[in-house]
Amino acid sequence: MPALSDADFLTATADRLAALPTVRAVALGGSRAQGTQRPDSDWDMAVYYRGPFDPDDLRAVGWEGEVSEVGGWGGGVFNGGAWLTVDGRRVDVHYRDLGVVEHELAEAEEGRFRVEPLLFHLAGIPTYLVVAELAVNQVLRGALPRPAAYPAKLRRAAAEHWHGTARATLSYAKAHHAPHGRLTETAGALATAAVQAGHGVLAARGEWVTNEKRLLERAGLRGADAIVGALRAEPDALVRAVTETEALLGTLRS
Repeated sequence: MPALSDADFLTATADRLAALPTVRAVALGGSRAQGTQRPDSDWDMAVYYRGPFDPDDLRAVGWEGEVSEVGGWGGGVFNGGAWLTVDGRRVDVHYRDLGVVEHELAEAEEGRFRVEPLLFHLAGIPTYLVVAELAVNQVLRGALPRPAAYPAKLRRAAAEHWHGTARATLSYAKAHHAPHGRLTETAGALATAAVQAGHGVLAARGEWVTNEKRLLERAGLRGADAIVGALRAEPDALVRAVTETEALLGTLRS
């Protein structure tokens, strides 16, 4: 059983992370920052550092778990972190390079971003994810810049990109997978396109996204479940499923 209350745990953990060399700020993210957590939800925390960050300093704290190298989670904006157990609680620590974050904030203001692959994310992540974190996470220690609002240029550019990518994903599936009865490939394309379209819907609304976990619900795309659930490894049925998904995504485009 945890020895500390949640409040005392958060204070102690934030203090310890803030004391790491080159760390300038610590933030609470995920469901606990947004008040949507369950009792068993992880604690997502980010350390914002300026200059070199040495994961050995985090390892030296002595918390049980796995600590990655910088760049160990792909080397992009989501550049590593740790899966830890602290006072009986599951804690994810994310590395955030302040120089990178400030750059992506300036890029987002101009409507520029990239999409990077990241484990467990069907559609990858937009580099403005780290800007979304600035907007919705709770700063526990130090100070961080915050976007004044969802940039108008980003709303237009991101919506256009994501909807275009979703259409391309479905078009490829309709031409190259569905007619050959490739059930798994078609199912994967439908799921990926739904998530891509979800990003597009929320970008058009000016709503920040930090992960894919509730993306389909927020975008009104849970109807994709019925299409995927009814898939059969028959060419005509798969082509029809792609067409139905195209129609579903098209109706929700803003």
